[in-house]
Amino acid sequence: MPDNLQEPLYQGLCQALLSGVYVPGERLKIRDLAAQWGTSAMPVRAVLQRLVAEGALEGAPQRSVRVPLMTAERYQHIAQVRISLEGLAVELATPRLHSAQLSQLAQCLERMQEAIAQRQLAAYLQANSEFHLSLYRACGNPVLLRSIETLWLQVGPFFTRLFNAAQLDTQLNDFHGQCLAAIHRGDAQGARQAMEQDLIYFTRFLLKRLEHEQ
Repeated sequence: MPDNLQEPLYQGLCQALLSGVYVPGERLKIRDLAAQWGTSAMPVRAVLQRLVAEGALEGAPQRSVRVPLMTAERYQHIAQVRISLEGLAVELATPRLHSAQLSQLAQCLERMQEAIAQRQLAAYLQANSEFHLSLYRACGNPVLLRSIETLWLQVGPFFTRLFNAAQLDTQLNDFHGQCLAAIHRGDAQGARQAMEQDLIYFTRFLLKRLEHEQ
């Protein structure tokens, strides 16, 4: 795989982490990934090293890497930062969003609602990450966006660890709807507050699940 094709591999692994394809503690082997992507070990190793540097993966024995385990304390620390950064990103993005982007966000809401009704966890998580990250990408601040994306890579695999289809609840989409409604009104502060409430609600839910499991 030439160097210019490392980015598709990186983006593919990022999407897999965000979608919960890999779970905390799971090992990723260079040989397996190289075979999956039809490439040599060198570009795979480079991409995995990049993800390790970003905190999305960590070194493991036998020249492999793994998805880090999650503790309640670590998740709470990450969540505190996410609430501040993602709230700011929404506030900055609100006046910058155009009609095509708003239509995309509305479609994500519909897909999340449908996934909740049909109890399709993978579909919900995919639409949820698309909604959030598409919104944040409109913030116009690449430093802020990169920080958010790095944090999402660290928590993405954790979602499917403690969250199952039976626990999909319509309230999970309420704050998304409130956020989008505020954006349509041009209420940047209201959109930020709705997003922060979404993150707070989901953080409390997952922390309870994590504490119960541990």
